[in-house]
Amino acid sequence: MKVLYEDNHIIIVSKSAGEIVQGDKTGDTPLSETVKSYIKEKYAKPGAVFLGVVHRLDRPVSGVVVFARTSKALARLNEMFRDGKMRKTYWALVQNPPRRPEATLTHYLVRNEAKNKTFAYDHERPGAKKAVLDYKVIGRTERFHLLEVHLHTGRHHQIRCQLASIGCPIRGDLKYGAPRSNPDGSISLCARSICFEHPVSHKEIFVEAPLPDEGPWRAFSQASESPLQG
Repeated sequence: MKVLYEDNHIIIVSKSAGEIVQGDKTGDTPLSETVKSYIKEKYAKPGAVFLGVVHRLDRPVSGVVVFARTSKALARLNEMFRDGKMRKTYWALVQNPPRRPEATLTHYLVRNEAKNKTFAYDHERPGAKKAVLDYKVIGRTERFHLLEVHLHTGRHHQIRCQLASIGCPIRGDLKYGAPRSNPDGSISLCARSICFEHPVSHKEIFVEAPLPDEGPWRAFSQASESPLQG
């Protein structure tokens, strides 16, 4: 676990691919418990440590995760997420280039809980939820294209499903059509950064996660400085 920012009200960490944010049926130790242990040890806190889960990332995804350290911060951060006031930026590696270098994608998503998978449709249908995102190609190598993605809505597997629907499944994402898995079981999707107003001090917070030190990601480690790799 790498701490990216912390104060009395919030703590922001970089999640590794393969970690779960909150406990589930696997029984694996979640990131939330790791963060609690860190806080308890660092600040020698007696008793239980309060930690509010503000949002989640899929297990095979890496990047920025925000937790609340107080109930007041949790309530305000939850409201900010609901109102779309937290600006999250994702980076995704895809093998197939999109037809357009940048675009807004709008689909209607239907979640199949039994398969833990979401299906995208171009038209409204019963039970579907509207999903909107913007993407832009910001880098490329001989084998992969780097897309920057901004979400307008937060749906189950939204980025994975919508990119796959335009023929650009994320590297390693077998569930959504990638031809092969990544060696470490991850998918090449990173919650790269987040920007929001601090829930208590109201100052602007901008935090960026490091890219995974794995395979093709290394070629894009300087992508923000040199947007298009040869």
